[in-house]
Amino acid sequence: MNVFLPLVVDQALAAAVRAPSPQNTQPWRFVVDGPRIEVWLDRDRVLPVADPAGREARLSCGAAVCNLMLTLRVNGVRSRVRIVPDAADRDLLAVVSIEGNIRPSTVDRKLAEAVFRRHTNRRPLSDRAVPVAARALLRSAALGEGGQLEFLDASGRYSQVSALIRRAETEQDTDPAFRAEAAKWTGRELDSPDGVPTAAFGPPADVPGVVSLRSAHENQSIPPRQFEQDPVLAAVLTRDQGTAAEVRGGMIMERVLLTATAEGLATSFLSQPFEARSTRAQLLEAFRGLGQVHTLLRIGYGLPTRLTARRPAAEVTTVRSAPVAPAL
Repeated sequence: MNVFLPLVVDQALAAAVRAPSPQNTQPWRFVVDGPRIEVWLDRDRVLPVADPAGREARLSCGAAVCNLMLTLRVNGVRSRVRIVPDAADRDLLAVVSIEGNIRPSTVDRKLAEAVFRRHTNRRPLSDRAVPVAARALLRSAALGEGGQLEFLDASGRYSQVSALIRRAETEQDTDPAFRAEAAKWTGRELDSPDGVPTAAFGPPADVPGVVSLRSAHENQSIPPRQFEQDPVLAAVLTRDQGTAAEVRGGMIMERVLLTATAEGLATSFLSQPFEARSTRAQLLEAFRGLGQVHTLLRIGYGLPTRLTARRPAAEVTTVRSAPVAPAL
């Protein structure tokens, strides 16, 4: 393992930066130090208006941890994560330690292959139902990372939460600070290493739907289209709360997203009610008793869309010492 470990770690870091992030800001940094890979929050890439507390950025870093560990595993490297956002430096979020060898499973390989296909689909999805078996796989993926996936149509929260999404979108649409921040990170060229390119936008909706996609992600140069009438909505939750739970929530979220991709499902985020002041408390209250809600997902069937680019892993990685396996 020692001979090939530097190459494997490079592959794992390349997978880590494929994680989703708000407006594709990529708010992470990595430090390789022998058998340890540290995951740090990059505060210069936290959105001050939409995400002032860095909650969504920590979810993104957790998603990067998921991709990192998964890629190590499919290359036969066993690792363990210690989530440490309450350490002396609160921007050090997680430490992944290389521990030895492991035989990857078929599921591991399937999910690792999905890392470089997973993307946010901002376009209309079909009204084809998501089968019970696929829903069960997504729930199992969340459970496997220590979390929960709650389908809103099965829990009686669909109407309440979809109304909060619409209200939050209206609030953000009329907030000059939010619109300016969104404009800074959207409308990029396709090869831009960060931000959201226009090619990844969806069309305007021809009629208001059950939920709203961000108007900042509408491509006004293409004709309006009808979006699905009853989109499948799901919430990612953890029992614990706090910043450590947010990192764990990102790991859970990414495993669900990769499972969806592997099953031929399209996904997108509905983060508006977390970001808008008028809806945040009501959203948290809607899930009281279940745990801490971290993100809302739209899930269904749709045609693949453009992948957004990423900064090279080398640009966000510092190597203190070359990766090595621990002495046994």
